[in-house]
Amino acid sequence: MRLAEIIELRPVPAAGLLATLTRRCPLSCAHCSTSSGPRGEDTPGGALRRFVAGFTSADRPEVLMLTGGEPLLRPGLVADLAALAAVAGTRTSVLSGMFFAGDGRVPDRILRALRHVAHFSASIDVFHEREVPRAAVFRAMHRIRESGIDVSFHVAGTTADDAYLADVTGAIRSEFRDQAAVLVNHVRPVGRAAGWAAARTVPLRDAAAEGVLEVPSAPCAMAAWPVVAFDGTVAACCNQLVVDARPVPEHLRLGHIAEDDWATVRRRCQESPVLRTVRTAGVGSCTDCRGLARRPGALEAAGRSGSGPAAGVMDVLGARLQRDAGAAVLLRRYGSDRYAPLVLLGDAEGVGGVGDAEGVGGVGGVGDEGVPP
Repeated sequence: MRLAEIIELRPVPAAGLLATLTRRCPLSCAHCSTSSGPRGEDTPGGALRRFVAGFTSADRPEVLMLTGGEPLLRPGLVADLAALAAVAGTRTSVLSGMFFAGDGRVPDRILRALRHVAHFSASIDVFHEREVPRAAVFRAMHRIRESGIDVSFHVAGTTADDAYLADVTGAIRSEFRDQAAVLVNHVRPVGRAAGWAAARTVPLRDAAAEGVLEVPSAPCAMAAWPVVAFDGTVAACCNQLVVDARPVPEHLRLGHIAEDDWATVRRRCQESPVLRTVRTAGVGSCTDCRGLARRPGALEAAGRSGSGPAAGVMDVLGARLQRDAGAAVLLRRYGSDRYAPLVLLGDAEGVGGVGDAEGVGGVGGVGDEGVPP
């Protein structure tokens, strides 16, 4: 499964499920948006298994994305969830910080965990490279690719002009001969980066998400996939401030994996009038959206706007248009504009366009300031 396929599905309501498996991580990267560390909490494994086992061939997400923390600290759970999802026809993608690859090898327990996985992505940036050398990550990624799994890289830098981004994306393209896609994002002042990352690291068009400035409302594709948080709560948004908030703002809460099944969560995601409005018209900045409960008039207006058959049709049509526009177009909005074409690497139809962008550095992650989508 190509990274571009996953990104194209991102605006489609309930086309994917993003599940955090743990906040634990043996690495201590200075920019970690989830503030993960050796003593973080684990998402309830039994409840996750039951929830994913509820997928059916007629009612399932297209993709299950497993992240953390470091999801491969729970290799048995990764294997179980990927196998359960595969029974229903859902494909699984895993995002890892590559803690296991210090010597360039991939332990057998990790390869066994990935046997039902369709896509594997490695996080790499100046912070990860202080923990796991680039050459070791490359060797391990070759091994994973040789096992038949499509691979990609999630890269983070400060700004589009960051020299590191040009260097690392160039190295990836050379090492993997343009057969590994790259998704580039910018470091945001959230999680461990909140204490040092300045607003200047955020592209101007994203500054409203940080409360730096106000911009007109715009449709939000990040309110399309349910996100399982570390305690099992299911949110409608991957913004880390939403994922970590307790209680989650009611209009962004879809349920809990110990109480609700996939069909219920999917229906709430697709049919919520407020979420339809967020996806098709927007309600201001991320801060405005999170704070709707404190603005009863705005919340009521969003509910009215998203009600009725016409609103449902507009939601479906908007998602279809964004999907048809392709992964690179979406990344120009949510990732690094300059490096967006690199998400097409490895795609026979998209390689030509990427070649035309020779000399632009890398591509980053889709998402705002939180859990990677």
